[in-house]
Amino acid sequence: MRTLIRNAIVVTMDRQRRVLEHSDILIEDSRIAAVGDAGKVKPDRVVDGTGRIVLPGFVCGHTHLYGVMLRGAPLKMKPPVDFRQILDRVWWKADAAFTNEDAYASALIASYELARSGSTCFADTYSGPGSINQVLDDIAKGVSEVGLRGILAFEATERNSPEEGEQGLQENVRFLERLQQHPRDLLHGMYSLHASFTLSDELIRRTREQADKLPAPITIHTSEGLIDVYHNLERYDKRTVERLFDLGLLGSDVVLAHCVNVNADELQLIRGSGASVAHNPMSNMNNAVGVAPIKEMLELGIPVCLGNDGFIFDALENIRCAFLIHRVHHRDPRVTTPDQILEMATIRGAEAYGLAKELGSIEPGKRADLVILHPSPRATPLLPAGVASYIVYGLTAHNVETVFVNGNPVVENHRVTTVETQTIEKVMDRVVPRLWAKLGIDVAPSR
Repeated sequence: MRTLIRNAIVVTMDRQRRVLEHSDILIEDSRIAAVGDAGKVKPDRVVDGTGRIVLPGFVCGHTHLYGVMLRGAPLKMKPPVDFRQILDRVWWKADAAFTNEDAYASALIASYELARSGSTCFADTYSGPGSINQVLDDIAKGVSEVGLRGILAFEATERNSPEEGEQGLQENVRFLERLQQHPRDLLHGMYSLHASFTLSDELIRRTREQADKLPAPITIHTSEGLIDVYHNLERYDKRTVERLFDLGLLGSDVVLAHCVNVNADELQLIRGSGASVAHNPMSNMNNAVGVAPIKEMLELGIPVCLGNDGFIFDALENIRCAFLIHRVHHRDPRVTTPDQILEMATIRGAEAYGLAKELGSIEPGKRADLVILHPSPRATPLLPAGVASYIVYGLTAHNVETVFVNGNPVVENHRVTTVETQTIEKVMDRVVPRLWAKLGIDVAPSR
């Protein structure tokens, strides 16, 4: 199957960060065959790129698909005043009620929303002490029905018991071994650890040992809230990153989520280890934990990708927020540039998870994971030199016209093609009221 995208502005995100005008992209089956002038090739299908921008599909570097299950939930609780209380009163109460079916439903709807705003790949960590066994298969089912590329893991934690932490680790091992035996083009596995304040040294070490035996990325929430810092200082006389470094966890295969409350010494440890950081600005604002020192990370050359932490699944909203928050935080409009943020949302995410040979840029031989943005009505001339600013300042999910994953169109004419909206709503109408009832919320059936 040959698909030709003709006459577009192409933001390649290649090593030279080229932006090509009046450019063609030839897709053959699942891969990009040519970029630039496609010549006289006879395609099976032509997509008009005139007046449109083509980018690599957005890569979400950190998410929790199950976060969608509490959207608008009128929880009966005393309002939390800090991050630890948010965990205690909201998320740890909710994830204890999750079932495997809840995990499937959340993967289905969240993947749908990710696709609709141009995300083609994401790294997801699921948490649910009552739904550990084989839950990654259920999440994979929901993701696969939408047709996105997922890097999936169970979030191992010992907040209830050491046995629970081991079960979480083993669920990741089981899923990785299954993918090793039966590879799936769009599915990947990884190891996920919650945060060091719910983890013993032993589980952290065992995860590193397991990743060395059965290689896959490792992700861990790192100094998101001050509780993580205080726990490690009080118990180990070390800051969070120091403890993780001393335990041998850090390396180029590690993605540290958040890193809001880290100091200069910790940034040097991250830099030296080769680990990446997943920045989640909208979630950090929502949880009121602070602003990550992204300016300092970029100056040190620490790789930073962009995530949503399961809060807002719209990639372009997250891009715009990441662009703005550091400017106002530093009171300096020079701090971040549109090009830097687009890098975080594309190639940096692919690099963080060891997928840059396949994803993250538009180059011959790479997977055809692409998003086509249509600025319509076009307010100002669309020029290659200003295309990054045009995207960051002016475009939204409404401008996402087409999304290809592995060469297959999962969004066409602004509509998800792989699963019907009504199908998703039927699943959610069945599953969510049951979950919310466990949380003390009475929901009348939808009509």
